[in-house]
This record gives sequence, C-alpha cells and structure tokens, in this order.
Amino acid sequence: MEIVRDIERDVEDMREYYSSGITKSASWRKSQLEKLLILLKEEQLEIFKALKKDLGKHHVEAFRDEIGTVIKSINYALQNLKAWMSSKTAKLPKIAVLSHAEVVPEPLGLVLVISSWNFPFGLSLEPLIGAIAAGNVMALKPSELAPASSAVLANAISTYLDTKAIKVIEGGPSVGQQLLQHKWDKIFFTVGRVVMSAAVKHLTPITLEMGGKCPAVLDSLTSSWDREASIKKMFGENPRETNSVARIINKQHFTRLKNLLCDPMVKDTIVYGGSMDEDNLYPPWNNYKLQLFENVYNFDYLGMLLVILGLKTKNNYV
Repeated sequence: MEIVRDIERDVEDMREYYSSGITKSASWRKSQLEKLLILLKEEQLEIFKALKKDLGKHHVEAFRDEIGTVIKSINYALQNLKAWMSSKTAKLPKIAVLSHAEVVPEPLGLVLVISSWNFPFGLSLEPLIGAIAAGNVMALKPSELAPASSAVLANAISTYLDTKAIKVIEGGPSVGQQLLQHKWDKIFFTVGRVVMSAAVKHLTPITLEMGGKCPAVLDSLTSSWDREASIKKMFGENPRETNSVARIINKQHFTRLKNLLCDPMVKDTIVYGGSMDEDNLYPPWNNYKLQLFENVYNFDYLGMLLVILGLKTKNNYV
C-alpha cells in the first residue's frame, strides 16, 4: 500500500509542477537536455558496467546502441529546439482575409515511459529526450529485468535532472499496473495489450517501440563452407573468448529461445550452430555467434537468431 501512496503523490506533484509552467520555458528544456549530455559523459563507465552485468554487452556495443545514439538525439533536439517551439502561420480560407491564425506547439503534460530490458538505456532516454524537448513532466519506469541498469538510471537521473519534473519509479509488474491506473497525457511503451487497454480508458495517446527486421539479399554464398568461412571470419572460432558476445537477459528468455530451436520444424532447418550454454545464459550459437535457420520470421522472437529465407528467383526478393 505504501507504494501506491508514493505513486499517487508523485503523480500529483508532477501535475502540480507542470501547472506552474516551469517546464514550458525554453531555458528549462535546454538546461535539462544539456544536463542529460553531462550525465551520459560522467556516468558512462557506470552505464557500461550495468549493461555488462545485465546483458553481458561489450562496451563498444553498449556505446553504439545505448549511448552514442542517445547523444546524437540530444544534440539534434538542442539544435532544433527553437524551431520546434516556434509558432507557425496557419492558412485560412479567403473569406477570413483580414484574420490571422497561428499553430502554437504545446506540451501534452504528464508523460509515462515504460522501458524495455533489451536496450535499457536507449529505450528509456530516447523518449525522455522528446518529452523534455516538448516541455512535459514525466515518469520513467525502467525494466525490472535489467536491475543494474534500472539502478543506474534511478541514481543518475535523480542526481543530474530536475526531480520535480522527471521521476524514476523502479519496480516490477505490480508497479507498472499501479502506474497505469492513473491518467497520463502520453505513454511510451513497447507492444503490450495491458498498456493499450489501460490507455484506452483515458483516451491516452501511445507511442509504441516496435521490433524491426532488416532483411538483406545475399546471393554470393553458394555453399555451406562459404557460409561457415564468412561467420568465422567475422566472429572468430570462439567469440565468447573475445568477451564481445552479449548473453540472454535471464533464464526465462533463454528457455523460450531454447524451446524455439528445439521445435522439430525449426531444428531440422538449422544451417549452422545450435549448441547452447544454459548455465551462463549464452545464446544458442555458443561457439559461432550466429544461429541461422528458416521458418521463423513472422514474429519478434527477441533473440540473437538470424533467419535465412530461401528465394528461388530475384522476383521473390521484394
């Protein structure tokens, strides 16, 4: 019950702070974005440690996917903030020849960000940047499946940013459900029926982070030996020894991928790899970094599995 009271107080405090108009000023938005840049610079080592602990991410991969992209987004927001905040003349019908109208951008108000575990910093801070640039107040709930990353986010944000406007609320699914009981003016989340159902009750707009696939056409590797040679050239005989292979977030998700590969329709189509290190939660490529198979492409499997689809003619590419 104490958590419920705390969340209710946080929501009330944030709405009151938003009503003061402080977050609408250009100076507040700019200062918070600049402080977020400082956070990423000064807390970079702690971020690397957290990603290594939660996901086994190498620091180069961590910077590329979690820090570098966020820095670019912040700089882009700072460069365009003035233009985004500026009003624009609206076109009027000829009958209103003596009238003038403008479209004035306004913040939505109270924003909720529920982050995912696969990119715990990137998927937390990217929507935060947009919410800050638009002059909103916001609550961030990091994923409980990446506890080290969640702790770093909570400590760093409370140290560097305006805690009256930006709050990190840690916890599991029950905390998420409590947050969704309140009325928000905008919600950021990955695909989820529970979140969408809660948003419908208040007609709350949602931005969903969708998992994507980036297909590539490969027609030069004509034999199994060519494929194996290419994989070894890219990742070595044993990528785990290079300390550059990320692992699965937890046992539950490892088992999910394991069951997927053990499905007869999938198992019989494995082209390369297939061994697993269940004790250390390393994904089902073990020695060769990649797992290639067919017949699994119509859903987001949230795992480091590479799908090969056989195409008979070039006309089938599209």
